[in-house]
Amino acid sequence: MALTYFKRYRMEIELAHRDLCWPRLPTGYRLLPWDRSLLDAHAQVKYFSFRDAIDANVFPCFNELAGCRRLMREITRKEGFLPEATWLAVCAGGDGRGPEYCGTVQGIRDRSGVGALQNLGITPDHRNHGLGTCLLYRALEGFRQTGTRRVFLEVTADNQDAIRLYRRLGFTTVKTVYKAAEVACS
Repeated sequence: MALTYFKRYRMEIELAHRDLCWPRLPTGYRLLPWDRSLLDAHAQVKYFSFRDAIDANVFPCFNELAGCRRLMREITRKEGFLPEATWLAVCAGGDGRGPEYCGTVQGIRDRSGVGALQNLGITPDHRNHGLGTCLLYRALEGFRQTGTRRVFLEVTADNQDAIRLYRRLGFTTVKTVYKAAEVACS
């Protein structure tokens, strides 16, 4: 194991005077509000979204379904957990297999009232359909409904698709941070 530093950006958005009318979902998809019974579905989507991504190096819990379940339990137990900013995307499953969970996002508010967007993830088969945009808008509206005025997130600098999405929606980079993680040597 070697210690590696991953460059990450802290990005923020002010919610005041911002149009958060979220875009129309693609046909066959819907968003489900937070419900405790969906905890395992959120964890599964997290696992399938991040296990092969660079963030699995930064956060080893993404490498195992059990780690994603632990992370979801930790997020929902935090004092500032915001159900209003926590959503799950589901595809109707037109292939006869039934609904398929395919996107997740969670929200937390700290003691100073600043929101933190957690783990926006879309499973690989459902990317590039606008689901990330829809989930992000819905989460931001949930933050606003609770009186949150500013929201931040952290994103790995190599995740250019996510950074483009966040910038397009109005997030700006306010700080660069480095996260140390042990990575297996090949």
